[in-house]
Amino acid sequence: MHILNHPHYITMNTISKIHLTQGTDLNQLYQQSLELLSTLITIPSFSGEESLTANEIESFLNTHGINTFRKHNNIWCYNKYFDASKPTILLNSHHDTVRPNGQYSRDPFNPVIEDEKIHGLGSNDAGGPLVALIATFLYFFERKELPFNLCLATTAEEETSGELGIRSILNDMKTISFAIVGEPTCMQMAIAEKGSMVIDCVSKGRAGHAAREEGDNAIYHALKDIEWFRHYLFPIMDDQPQPVKMTVTEIKGGIQHNIVPDECRFTVDIRFDHNYTEREIINTIINHTSCHFTIRANVLKPSYIDILHPLVISGLSLGRKTYLSPTSSDQGWLDMPSVKMGPGNSARSHTADEFIGIEEIEEGIDIYISLLETLELS
Repeated sequence: MHILNHPHYITMNTISKIHLTQGTDLNQLYQQSLELLSTLITIPSFSGEESLTANEIESFLNTHGINTFRKHNNIWCYNKYFDASKPTILLNSHHDTVRPNGQYSRDPFNPVIEDEKIHGLGSNDAGGPLVALIATFLYFFERKELPFNLCLATTAEEETSGELGIRSILNDMKTISFAIVGEPTCMQMAIAEKGSMVIDCVSKGRAGHAAREEGDNAIYHALKDIEWFRHYLFPIMDDQPQPVKMTVTEIKGGIQHNIVPDECRFTVDIRFDHNYTEREIINTIINHTSCHFTIRANVLKPSYIDILHPLVISGLSLGRKTYLSPTSSDQGWLDMPSVKMGPGNSARSHTADEFIGIEEIEEGIDIYISLLETLELS
């Protein structure tokens, strides 16, 4: 389904505003972006199952005369006049989605537009940021005298931190100086993002009959550790936000009502910033708990960019605000400075009847372009 043929596409007021405030090229970018987003919404692209959206994005870029590279379901490309002597900026967002939850009242794969909003699974996270970054790349693609290079990477498996997502292509891409990661942030700048680590814990006891004073209840041992996870505060300077947040999210213990359980398992979700390393957190847990635990693969590193970085300064000059993001993204796989920034609202992500405003996408394109236009590299 193509959005330009949709009966609810753009109202006349919106079209008039575009013609009054923007040139023809930007108007075309707006419409192409909305049409691409509409098409992507119609194609299921759950993490690990994104081949069809990868095909669509690759075809879209090729149609615009852009030579693309592909590995698994990741597509990347460079500006036409790439110059190895200049720094390269990565523009990255993902095209995979979570699965729709049972509370949807709409068809999650039907990109209906109502009240200047486009509805559909992945429209906000991260379809809007994705198409806005693609439009930004197209805007600069043929410019000859850019002071930097651009690498556009549309990637897979972000929602599951999968091995075949962005981290599978980092060694295949040309050297990146810094990055803009497209996620719904209301076009504000997340200059730091907490890392993410999950541990699976096991508290051990001894089985016995519940009616007699037998056994050693593993659930009671687990409760002591769970209370510690709930209340422990990692030391930090005064007036600074807590650097580590630990949340018990799953628990399982016991096999029968009259048997004292010899084992209780629980899972802890841990979010942490750059003030504490993974090893420091693990050592603290070992020193304060009695449970055995294993660390799940795919630990995401916390990210941080200096407030005086040219990209941040450019954003501040445009009235953008900075903040510390509590959520994780593909930033965690990047070893270079990065800003997380995009149209849409993180609060809508993974919710029923997901949507993004048309003006949010247009504003996102404008701000992305202005961010790069005003960027001053030393």
